[in-house]
Parts: sequence; structure tokens; C-alpha cells
Amino acid sequence: MSVNKVIILGRLGQDPEMKFIPNGSAVCNFSLATTESWTDKSGQKQDRTEWHRIVVWGKLAELCNQYLAKGRQAFIEGKLQTRSWDDKDGNKRYTTEILASTVQFIGGPAATNERSVDSSFSQAAPNNNEMTGDYNIQTDAHFASDDIPF
Repeated sequence: MSVNKVIILGRLGQDPEMKFIPNGSAVCNFSLATTESWTDKSGQKQDRTEWHRIVVWGKLAELCNQYLAKGRQAFIEGKLQTRSWDDKDGNKRYTTEILASTVQFIGGPAATNERSVDSSFSQAAPNNNEMTGDYNIQTDAHFASDDIPF
């Protein structure tokens, strides 16, 4: 058995970038920053920021492109995926991304004073160039809370 699940909450580092692949499917890419803070031995506050590449497909990609912007906070659930390609010089390049299956928009638009609205959208993430449904406990009519072993 194995598990590939990622859950992060952070802020967008730039506006989302959306494209359409030849079959008409939408794909949206953006970066999300998560920051860890601590106090070192000398009492100084320290921060470390990690940047995460996020990939979203289909209708969820279109919603991300419409509602997310640089500085906006988002909660992402998905899985890690590494892909490779050959660059223009023929060198093999690799990147690891989070393939999002759920995106929750936190707060309102980043640069306005509009009231805070939380919106959550989910979809099954594509798997090897085809759309497949991931198990979602919220939509399983056969699941009951008594099924949880604790």
C-alpha cells in the first residue's frame, strides 16, 4: 500500500497562468508559498519560505484562473507528480509539482477590501493523460461514520 497526498495552505506568488491543450482541456499553473517561522537559540525570529508548483486541470483550472490572483491565499489538496522533458539543448530536465484535486479559495480578492468569502472546489485529477475519479468520502453513499476505526 502507498499514499501520495499533499495538503498545503499558502499564498500565490504570481497570477495563475492558464492554457488549453490541443484536446481543449484547460490547465492552470501557479506557485504557492508556504512559510515556516521559528525563534532561533539567540532569540531572533527566523523564516523559511518554500515555493510549490501547482497544476490544476479542467473546470477547476478555469475557476482558479478566474478567482485566484497574486497574494491570495489558497488551500490545496492533491498529489505529488514528477515529470521530465528535454530542454532546447537536449538535456533531460525534471520538475515536481502538486497535481491539485481540491482548491479552496481563502478570503476575498487579494488587493481589495471586499468581504471575505471562502469557496471550495474539487475535481478528480487527471492520471496519465486521462481523467479518472479519485475516491471522495463526501460523495460515497456507502460510507458511514461508523466505518472509521477510531
